[in-house]
Amino acid sequence: MVIDATSVICITGASSGLGAACAVQYAHRGATVVLIARRADRLNEVAEQVRAAGGRAHVIVADVSREEECQRVIDETIATFGGIDVLLANAGRGNMASVEDTPTSQWREIFALNMDAVFWCTRAALPSMRARGRGHIVAISSVAGRYGHPFNAAYVAAKHAVVGFIAALRTELVGSGVNATCVCPAGILTEWADVTEGGSIGALYGAAIPKSRRIAQELGVELAPLSRMMTADECAQIIITAVDQGRCDDIFTHEGTKPIAVQAVEDRNAQEDRFEALWRAMADAYHEQRG
Repeated sequence: MVIDATSVICITGASSGLGAACAVQYAHRGATVVLIARRADRLNEVAEQVRAAGGRAHVIVADVSREEECQRVIDETIATFGGIDVLLANAGRGNMASVEDTPTSQWREIFALNMDAVFWCTRAALPSMRARGRGHIVAISSVAGRYGHPFNAAYVAAKHAVVGFIAALRTELVGSGVNATCVCPAGILTEWADVTEGGSIGALYGAAIPKSRRIAQELGVELAPLSRMMTADECAQIIITAVDQGRCDDIFTHEGTKPIAVQAVEDRNAQEDRFEALWRAMADAYHEQRG
C-alpha cells in the first residue's frame, strides 16, 4: 500500500513512544494522522510535530481500554475522513508482578488495553475497510507475545493473545484486499518500562542483568541473548517499511529475536535454558525489591 497525502493513518497510544514516532514518520509522507490517547496535552504536542513534518493531524482524546471509546474513535475517524487506510493498534502498558502477586484488577486492566482494545478497534474498522476493498490492521504485540518472560505474566499473556488474534484475522481476510500484521518488538528506548503497573520492569531488568553475569559464571551457563535496545524512530521505520509491502509476515524489529521465537516453538526447554541466568537473577532482584 502506497502511503501518501491521500492516506489516513489511525494510531492508538499516539501520545508518546512508538505511536508518536510512527505518526511523525507517516506525516513526512503528507498523510493525515489521527492521534488517539488519553493525555490531551501530549497528543497536542505530537500533533504539532505531525504538522511540522508535513502531515495533517486530528486529535481524539479517548481511553481505548473501554469498548465504547474504541467504537467512538473509529466512527469519528471514518465520518470525518471517509475511511482508514492503516489502523495502528499500538496502545499498551506492561505490568511488574509475580503471578501470585498479580491482582485480578491488574490482570483485567492489562488485557483490556493490550488485547481488548485491538479487538474492539479492529472490529469497528473492518466493515469500512472491507467495503473499500483495502486497508491494513497493524497490531503491536511484543517478543513477549512469542516467548515467556518472568514477573509480567499478565502482559505476556495479553501479547500472546494479540498474536493469535491477528493470525485468526488474517485467515478471514483472504481475498478481501485488507491486510493484517502483527509486530513483535523487543526493548525500545521509551518511558514504557518505567511506567508498568506494579512497579518498574525496567528497574527490575536493570538490577538483574549485572547479577545474571555472576550467576552465569557460577553455573557455567551462557549469558542470556539480549538484543540491542532500539530507538522509537528506528523501530517505527522498520514497521512502516514492512507495511508498505501490503501483505507481509509478522514483523520482528530486533535482530536475533525471531530465531528465539522459533526455538521456543521447536524446543521450549532449550530456549528457556538460554535465559536461565537472567531468569534466576530477576527472581533474586524481584524478591529483594519486595522484601
